[in-house]
Amino acid sequence: MKRFWLLFSQSVTVFLAAYFVVGTLKPTWFETRGGKSTTVAVLEAPAAGVALPPGSFRLAAQKSSSAVVSINTSKNARKSLQNSDPWFKFFFGEQQNEPQVGLGSGVIVSTDGYILTNNHVVEGADEIEVILNDSRRSRAKIIGTDPDSDLAVLKIVLDRLPVIVLGNSDNLQVGDQVLAIGNPFGVGQTVTSGIVSALGRNQLGINTFENFIQTDAAINPGNSGGALVDTNGNLQGINTAIYSRSGGSMGIGFAIPVSTAKLVLEGIVKDGQVTRGWIGVEPNELNPELAQTFGVAAQQGVIITGVLQNGPAAKGGIKPGDVVTAVAGKPVRNVAEMLTLVASLKPGTAAPFAVQRGDSKSELQITPGLRPKPRQQPE
Repeated sequence: MKRFWLLFSQSVTVFLAAYFVVGTLKPTWFETRGGKSTTVAVLEAPAAGVALPPGSFRLAAQKSSSAVVSINTSKNARKSLQNSDPWFKFFFGEQQNEPQVGLGSGVIVSTDGYILTNNHVVEGADEIEVILNDSRRSRAKIIGTDPDSDLAVLKIVLDRLPVIVLGNSDNLQVGDQVLAIGNPFGVGQTVTSGIVSALGRNQLGINTFENFIQTDAAINPGNSGGALVDTNGNLQGINTAIYSRSGGSMGIGFAIPVSTAKLVLEGIVKDGQVTRGWIGVEPNELNPELAQTFGVAAQQGVIITGVLQNGPAAKGGIKPGDVVTAVAGKPVRNVAEMLTLVASLKPGTAAPFAVQRGDSKSELQITPGLRPKPRQQPE
């Protein structure tokens, strides 16, 4: 009897051990075939969209990125006069000029297919191809360009176009969070984040009219023409340039405010060109030497050293030696600010200019004319 119980206990022990091993390594072997299957408890991640991680910009990126496009440009090889010179061919052989290709970004701003980008992205291009975020491609046509602000308007013909929401860049403040969206180095659409580092940056020598938003969101070659958006996904600027000694991002990028971009877009689409004000003066930065020369007591503003005869400023009463301290109610601190403010005036409509002449202050009504187009440089 004792031997029987010993054999029984050993058999049970072996069976339980085998059951434990198989149950651990192959649990599906114990599921029933015909009836209800065994329930297996599995921990799954929460469904997407249930809750955003703290500090996530997912919604802003999703809202705006579909309207940001990549722009590929190509320039045909230019014929060189040297190639037709027999002596040049004899010494250097036949030179093959390869077509030039370029890369940039753009932003769809209208269901009609209008796209904002930088002028330097498409300048001189013979062919322009736009690639949407959903991989659709289309040839683009240049509707108009504005070299003074480095902006251009393109148009494509496609249906169901995503459109970005235009924000109000005048409400931006230093420290606000922003996202830069574009196609840096051609690697594909990329979203980077940062803050507004400064506002109203000018005198950088990039454009004629400068009023840049400065940001530390990473901007690299290929990002030009892309979108700078706020945390709601609304467009605040068009990424334009970087300050860099290496060619890569160093945390100093510049974007054209959407307020400027809207004026350029409306002018090009409606009139085929951008209309800007002009008063015909030669402005200079106010310094102690010029102030002493003209006998001016002003501490801030722009001193006028030359006035075009019979120009808008001359007709309105501005004279050499006057210091312009405000234009249309907005203070003037340097030449770049004055040029931008005057350019924003509507030609033919009088605007107030705060002027100091010697020790006296006055307000003159100046009716700006149409700013002359810049002369084309010979190629």
